[in-house]
Amino acid sequence: MAATGDPADVCESEGGSGQQDSSSLEKIVDIDRYPLRDAGSPAWREVVRVARTGLAENGCCVLPGFIRPELHEVLRAEGEKLAPHAYYRVERVNAYNIPLDADLPAGHPGRIVFDRGNAFVARDLIPREALIQVLYTSSLFRRFLADCFELPALHEFADPLAGLCLNVVAPGMSHPWHFDTNEFTVSLLTQAPQSGGVFEYCPRIRSPRAENLDDVRAVLTSAGAHFVRDLELRPGDLQLFQGRFALHRVSPVTGDTQRHTAIFAYSDLPGMIGTAERSRQLFGRVLPDHLAAEYHAVRGDRLLD
Repeated sequence: MAATGDPADVCESEGGSGQQDSSSLEKIVDIDRYPLRDAGSPAWREVVRVARTGLAENGCCVLPGFIRPELHEVLRAEGEKLAPHAYYRVERVNAYNIPLDADLPAGHPGRIVFDRGNAFVARDLIPREALIQVLYTSSLFRRFLADCFELPALHEFADPLAGLCLNVVAPGMSHPWHFDTNEFTVSLLTQAPQSGGVFEYCPRIRSPRAENLDDVRAVLTSAGAHFVRDLELRPGDLQLFQGRFALHRVSPVTGDTQRHTAIFAYSDLPGMIGTAERSRQLFGRVLPDHLAAEYHAVRGDRLLD
């Protein structure tokens, strides 16, 4: 995770607001249930209170039925059209998504390797008019999320590939245990699998000051079941998650249907960009932005990626 140090590097779409933004959201979000237009209203404060409570207690919160039910099929169809453009390559990875030949001491959980068979459609392949793109770039949506995360503001992840992506888990595949690069991750299930594909996570298994390697190793070696919680999501549910500190995975998908999830990445600092190594792993390509960011990386903690 790196910051360019220049707010001008934040995605150009950031900062959109006004009547057009509100109108677009009304068509996508169940505004009666989630009043994103009415910041500070009693209904807003109640939704935010529920979200903050879930994040404080579990590092995770689900807002059910966030997307209007009549749009669930549109979400599914858009994801199905995008899925063939994902980077489909089984990668050998560790939970930190750092190089496998990294200089780590014996017994370090970063030495435990998994096959990652899930795939990602990068942001630059997602049309501007796609529902998930409209939602991701909405300033009203960001303002609401910032309040839920108890932050003065949230910024789009400036990474041109990873800010918004569609995660695809095909039958027989999984998204193995990992930590997120960015602290604040928001996701939206757009297509549920026929079976399997359960989201599993270990809330606050590490902190900004401590890796807690023994606990992480226990989970990765199937000896830490007491750390793991399960969460079954439905299409249209919005998930708020502190994935930098929670080890998490998607269990193997079974049946005949892929699992599709839109992942919205945000940061409390403008201009944040993922590492070149992670971009290579997830999207099969590295852009000049990633290489430039390597020279002036800024972190809010000293954790592994």
